[in-house]
Amino acid sequence: MKTPQLPPPLQLENQSPPPPRPMWQIITVAAIAAGVQFGWALQLSLLTPYVQLLGIPHKWSSYIWLCGPISGMIVQPIVGYYSDRCTSRFGRRRPFIAGGAILVAVAVFLIGFAADIGVSTGDKPGTAPKPRAISVFVIGFWILDVANNMLQGPCRALLADLSGSDSRRIRTGNSLFAFFMGLGNVLGYAAGSKTNLYKIFPFTKTHACDIYCANLKTCFIISIALLLIITVVALTTVSETVIDNVSETENGKVEQLVFFKEMVGALKMLSKPMWILLLVTCLNWVAWFPFLLFDTDWMGRDVYGGDNNLKLYNQGVSAGALGLLLNSVVSGVTSLGMDQLTRVCGGVKRLWGGVNLLLAVCLGMTVLVSKMAEESRQADGVTSGRLPSAGVKAGAFTLFAVLGIPLSVTFSIPCALASIFSNDSGLGQGLSLGVLNLAIVIPQIFVSLLSGPWDSLFSFGNLPAFVVGAIAAAISGILAFTLLPSPPQDVLAKVSGAPMH
Repeated sequence: MKTPQLPPPLQLENQSPPPPRPMWQIITVAAIAAGVQFGWALQLSLLTPYVQLLGIPHKWSSYIWLCGPISGMIVQPIVGYYSDRCTSRFGRRRPFIAGGAILVAVAVFLIGFAADIGVSTGDKPGTAPKPRAISVFVIGFWILDVANNMLQGPCRALLADLSGSDSRRIRTGNSLFAFFMGLGNVLGYAAGSKTNLYKIFPFTKTHACDIYCANLKTCFIISIALLLIITVVALTTVSETVIDNVSETENGKVEQLVFFKEMVGALKMLSKPMWILLLVTCLNWVAWFPFLLFDTDWMGRDVYGGDNNLKLYNQGVSAGALGLLLNSVVSGVTSLGMDQLTRVCGGVKRLWGGVNLLLAVCLGMTVLVSKMAEESRQADGVTSGRLPSAGVKAGAFTLFAVLGIPLSVTFSIPCALASIFSNDSGLGQGLSLGVLNLAIVIPQIFVSLLSGPWDSLFSFGNLPAFVVGAIAAAISGILAFTLLPSPPQDVLAKVSGAPMH
């Protein structure tokens, strides 16, 4: 059987690569991440508690999140492939970005109004489970994850396009993308931590939707408005070069290859640095996903002891949203100082390896904080209804804040390395980021399938999944130090002593 051959990098026929665009255009496109991440922040902080209020047991709630990695594994590589080859008069990336933004608006409406739609179609208000509301929620959730994957891949690929062949601008663009993700997180978690936000839109509170649900709807309405405004501004002010003909073969003939054949060819032709990058990224996300999935649930159940006390659980979820706000502030500041951090650490691989070890330590510390919280609740013989001590809350908030440093690096460095390594591998920017996305979504599927059974087996709440994450983060850090090659700009920086470019 003939091995699929990967075509050379996509380019306009008879034209040299376009020069880098002005920095304001890169900033404008990167700002879309703020709108996307605002909605993600609401997902991560509010939706796991929300699905349980709809009547889905805790051990099954992780399965709801399977739609994200599954859609990411299928949608983002396909979108990346076809956005590399799109000949629309609006450009290669912009049609996919616009379509993704519209789908996000539809999905967020379904999620926010799931309870109302459920009651209007037969669910009984005030009781759980609510099967019709759950069905609407799941459909909206799937659409939302598909839409987010349609948005993020082309956005990052457009940043690489606007950067030309300038590696420094590619890395700067990804750092700005990570910064705006942090900004979106700050806004999203700040909105999620407010308990009376629904008063902005009083109509959101109905007989089918209590205050918690009304706050969720209000947050999503704000999310839709923010994303659509930023996306419209970016797509109307930043133009793309229209591609009439795409050179894909050595003899100049245009072939329309089937996507999955192209993916097989891409995987077989990957360079060793790209394979190592995928391995480190995969382990990194085995570490991250349990915490991103259950962080506010961990605060509600393990720190605040709200297993059998809904009031305490809701207080813990609100405290978790505040912790995620601190996390996002630190993440955003770290993104702005990424170049300085890289120089201090002695290169990209050392920075990524170091923050992965930091991630391992922080995930391990969740066990200590949880045990301290349990001891605090049992003081004076009180086993329930007791808030955690100030020391326990300070420890939990410190973990949230410190984790902002490795999170910023995770959102920036792997994508930048993939863009740089793809210049030598023959992958288009969209397809290279799609391949990288496989190393992100496959571990998410693994965690979503196993975290619920692990927690039930050991009866330790969310801690078993966190411990597995800590081990994966430690291995990821060691591999980054020992196996991940330094990109060319790191080598040049060490030789010349100059800042990385």
